[in-house]
Amino acid sequence: MESTNPKQFRAELKDYLDLAAKEPIRIQRRSGENYILLKEESYQELQNEILSLQRRLLGMSQIVSESTREYKVGDRSRLSRLKRKRKK
Repeated sequence: MESTNPKQFRAELKDYLDLAAKEPIRIQRRSGENYILLKEESYQELQNEILSLQRRLLGMSQIVSESTREYKVGDRSRLSRLKRKRKK
């Protein structure tokens, strides 16, 4: 990851934007605050991955807390409910 400061970032904005299309850029202020510049598509991919992981975690927590119901082969009650919903 490339690092820069705000002054250098402003002076070479176009170059840093081109570079951010390939890899994230860390912009560090004197106060120690850090900001990350990255391409919007990369940001969206990260958001989607976070959402996917949250869903998996929720599913796993339901399994651990035993709030799920075991599906047994031949259990028609669940399948019939799904079929009724599709017909509506």
